[in-house]
Amino acid sequence: MAAKKMVPPNKSCLKRLRQAEKANAANRSTRSAIRTSLAMVRKAETKEEVLKEVPRLFSMMDKAAAKSRAGFSKNRASNYKAKVGHLLNKLSATSKA
Repeated sequence: MAAKKMVPPNKSCLKRLRQAEKANAANRSTRSAIRTSLAMVRKAETKEEVLKEVPRLFSMMDKAAAKSRAGFSKNRASNYKAKVGHLLNKLSATSKA
């Protein structure tokens, strides 16, 4: 049985609900785009494929961190960038060998 939605008792609560819905939609969209881009980078088999996607991924993470979207802070974005860098180095090493 589905739970009934309560009607907020005042206007400020209604406004807060509207703002939360809008933020949730933006966060979901941003998080999805970042995850998709990360998946492309992780599944890439050549360094060129990674280098093509990296600027787009880094840009999305920086924007998300600047706006505090999708749970991204400057540190979280930095950690993901470092992980992508390690992945890129690993691909570089395997292509040389």
